[in-house]
Amino acid sequence: MEMNSANVEAVVKQVLESMLSQPVSASAAAPAAGGAIPKTAHVAMLTALEHYDVKEFPMPEVGDGDILVKVEGCGVCGTDAHEFKRDPFGLIPVALGHEGTGEIVKMGKDVKVDSAGKPLKVGDKVVTCMIFKDNPDITMFDLNKQNVGGADVYGLLPDDDIHLNGWFSDYILIRKGSTVFNVSDLDLKSRILIEPCAVLIHAVERAKTTGILRFNSRVVVQGCGPIGLICIAILRTMGIENIVAVDGNQQRLDFAKRMGADNSVNFMNHKGIEALSGAVKEAFGGYEADFAFQCTGSPVAHANIYKFIRNGGGLCELGFFINGGDATINPHFDLCSKEITLVGSWVYTLRDYATTFDFLKRAKAIGLPMDDLITHEFPLEQINEAHVTNLKQEGLKIAIVNK
Repeated sequence: MEMNSANVEAVVKQVLESMLSQPVSASAAAPAAGGAIPKTAHVAMLTALEHYDVKEFPMPEVGDGDILVKVEGCGVCGTDAHEFKRDPFGLIPVALGHEGTGEIVKMGKDVKVDSAGKPLKVGDKVVTCMIFKDNPDITMFDLNKQNVGGADVYGLLPDDDIHLNGWFSDYILIRKGSTVFNVSDLDLKSRILIEPCAVLIHAVERAKTTGILRFNSRVVVQGCGPIGLICIAILRTMGIENIVAVDGNQQRLDFAKRMGADNSVNFMNHKGIEALSGAVKEAFGGYEADFAFQCTGSPVAHANIYKFIRNGGGLCELGFFINGGDATINPHFDLCSKEITLVGSWVYTLRDYATTFDFLKRAKAIGLPMDDLITHEFPLEQINEAHVTNLKQEGLKIAIVNK
C-alpha cells in the first residue's frame, strides 16, 4: 500500500488507541535494565579451601523492601584471600565478594531512596556498605562509632536458602534495610574501588585526629599493595607532596610514584633496620617522617616503622584487619621517649563511604591513574584462577568482571 501523510496518521492513531486500551503491568512500567531477568542466577560458592564452584540457583523473589542487582564487577580483597586460604571465619560454604557493584534490575515497591536519601530507580548503579543496617546516619562524624560490626556484610554472609549473598555472582539480592548507595555517576572501575578506598579514607581521617598530619608533613607509607597505593593517592589529593613509599617490590614502588609518592625505598636493598631507617631518612632529605602509615599486615614491618618517625610524630596502623600475629617493639625507645601519637584504623564509617565518592572523582580530575590499579580482570567462571593470581601478587587489584 502506498503510504501518504493521511495513511501514516491513521496508522499512528490506531496503534495509540490499541496501546491505551490495554492495561499496563507493573513490570512493563518499570522494565528491567538490560532485558528480561533470567530464572536462575550463577554464584561462585567457596565450597572448600582454595576452591570455588560456580553454582546455579533459582532467582529469589524480590520483597517489597529488596533490590535485585545484576552484578557488573567485584574486586578481590585481602579478606577474600584469607577466606580462600584458611576460612578464618568458618563460613564455608559461602558466597564471597564484598567490593562489588552492579545495576538495579528489579526493586520492591517500598524502595524509594538509598541510605543517603538519594532517589533509586531501575537502571541505577549501586554498591553496598558493610555497616550496621539499623542506624544509617549519614551525617554523623564520630569516627569511633558505627564502624563495621559484622551485620549484613554481603560477601561474608553464611549461606542460606537465597544464596545470592555475595558479589562474586551474576546477580545479588540486597535485602530490606541494608546500606546501599546510588553511584550512577561513577564508572565501573571507580565503583569496584569504592570499598578499599573507603578503608583508606577512614585511615586518613583517623590520622588527622592526631593534629600531626598536615599539608606540609613528611609522610612515609609502608606497604605498596592496593591499600598502600590508595593511601598515597588520598594523601596526594589532599595536597601532601612529600611522601616516601617503602616496599620490597620495585614494580609497586614505581607505581607508587605514579600515584603521588615523591620518593621510594626498596627494603630489599638494605640489610637491617638501621640501614633501612637511614635510607628512609635520606629519602626525606635527612629528616625523619612526621607521620607514617603502616599498610602491610606484617608484624616485623610494624616493629620497624617506629624507627622512621621523628620525635613527636604520628603513626596510623591499618594493616591488621585480622590477627596477623604479635609485633615486638620497645615501648621506651619506640613510643614513650619519642612521644609518638598512635592511632589504629579498621574499615570505615558511613561518612567515610560517602566521602570516598568525592575522592575518586577528585583523584581522576588531577590525573592519578586509579583505573590502572585494576591490573587483572577475570570472568566469574575463572574465579579460582583470579584468587591464585591474587595470592601470587602477580598484579595489583584483581577483579571479577561480568561481560
